[in-house]
Parts: sequence; C-alpha cells; structure tokens
Amino acid sequence: MRIVSLLSSATEMLFALGLGEQVLAVSHECDWPVGARHLPRATHSRIDSSQPSDAIDAQVKQLVAGGEQLYELNEPLLRQLQPDLIVTQAQCDVCAIRLADVLKLRDDCPELRATRVLPLNPLSLADVLADIARVGEATGVPSRAADLVAGYRARIDSIASRTNSLAARQRPRVLCIEWVAPLMPAGNWTPELIHLAGGDSGLAIAGQHSRYATWAEVAAFDPQVILVAPCGFNLPRTLIEAEQLHQVPGWQNFTALRTGRVFAIDGNGLLNRSGPRLIESLELLAQLLQPEMFADFGLRSYWQPLVSAP
Repeated sequence: MRIVSLLSSATEMLFALGLGEQVLAVSHECDWPVGARHLPRATHSRIDSSQPSDAIDAQVKQLVAGGEQLYELNEPLLRQLQPDLIVTQAQCDVCAIRLADVLKLRDDCPELRATRVLPLNPLSLADVLADIARVGEATGVPSRAADLVAGYRARIDSIASRTNSLAARQRPRVLCIEWVAPLMPAGNWTPELIHLAGGDSGLAIAGQHSRYATWAEVAAFDPQVILVAPCGFNLPRTLIEAEQLHQVPGWQNFTALRTGRVFAIDGNGLLNRSGPRLIESLELLAQLLQPEMFADFGLRSYWQPLVSAP
C-alpha cells in the first residue's frame, strides 16, 4: 500500500504498526520516529513559528480572518506519488492541513481519484486508541493494531488502578498550558490524562476543545502543579516561552510556584500529539503529579523543572 500521512500522530501510528516502509511522504511537522525525518514533505506551513506565541496567534487570526490557508499541500508531489491512502485530520484547522483542502485536491486531480482519505478526529484517549484500530483496518493490519492497542490499554490500566483510589484532597489542582499568550489551558484528551495520572484539571474539560482563559481564572483556581507544554514546541523552545510567565501578575503567589511544582514539558513530542506517545505522556504525568506513587519512567529528556523545590 502506498501511504501519505499529513498528520504527525498518524505518522507515529503507521510506524508503530510496522508500516514505515509503505509511508511515501509526511507532513512538514512529522519528526518522529527518526525514520520519518528523511521522507518527502507533503505539506507546508505559512506561519512563521519562530515568532513568540502572541505573534503566532496574531498571524493565525489574520490569515483566518482573510479566508487564507494556514497550510498548503504539495500538489505536484501528491500527483506524482498517487497514494492509495492519505491519513489526515478533521479536528483542528489551526494545527494541520484542513480536511476540505485534502478532499478538494483529491477530487480535482485525476491521479488521486482512487485515493482513499482517512480523517482522524480524536477528542479523548479512547478516540486515539480507536484511531489506531481504524488505521490498522484501513492498512490491512487489524490484528497488529489490536495487539498494539491492548498493550497500550494495559499500561493505562496499570496507572489508573493505582490512582482510582485517590481522594479529591490527594489530587493536586493542575494547570496544563497549551498556549502561553494568549493563555489556553489544554483540553481534549489532556484533562483525562491528568485525571488518570492522579490530578484535577479544573480549568479544562475532558473531551472538549481547548479554550482561552484569563489569569484571573487561574488565580481563583490556584493550581498546585503547573505544566507548560505549548502546542508544537519542543523542550528548548518551551523553556524560552516560559520566561514570559514571570511577567504574569501574581505569578509568584500561585501555590505551584511556592512549592516548586512548575514543569516545562516537550508538548510537541508528548502531550500535543494524539498518537501512541500519549501513553508515555500519561506515564510522565503520573510521575510528576504523584511522585510518591510512581517511579521514574525514564522520560527525563522530555521535561524540566522551572522552579526549585523549597
């Protein structure tokens, strides 16, 4: 099967299913696993992601207001490859190529008329596992996908079986920052991961899209743990973005700051992607939120404390 992936999490699924050799091209954001990095790029971003988060937000809003695309397809490449399957997304037009653009190209190009388009639209951890099964079915390896999902469920259950007994007072209040300026607490699957890991995500609702919030809301919630994991940023870039948090009024008064529980996380590698590494994200969160209950899962390169413990 000739496959093109236009979504980083889908690329990770395909490689986890042992289909890496059948993936002919990937999106501009696909950087994992290592084997995907040398593949041709089927998308291009019109956003200058080297800018600070507030400037990126302004770019996105300006392009959207003008009815312009945030991402573009590499039409000549796709015509040349004539894939049997394109895996893309229908969840967030700000995060990746729009499904409508993929379908239009497929319908307009004679070379792609036989191409199947498989859109993924997960909002929860269960959705992600179901997507792995869907990708396995579409690529002819359903039993392999079932085995993979079973292994992931076992790792999830291993953590949930220990945190389910926690009382509300034993669950720290957690703010996971998906975007720094303007502030956006992480929604979708992240509140679910936080709950499974033994925390309370009070500023976002599981299964609902991320929303903008105010620092006044954060002050009222008074998080006991703050996770800084901006969407699409690796750990070094996250550390740079986190510097502006010191300018937030009352920042030093939050309980998380006073107790030394503020952490930068490689959101691009873990929390932001709706793929297999969400299981590792859960394991990392368990380690950070309930350190006395969970040992180090060996994910040290994905996070760094932002303040010293008292």
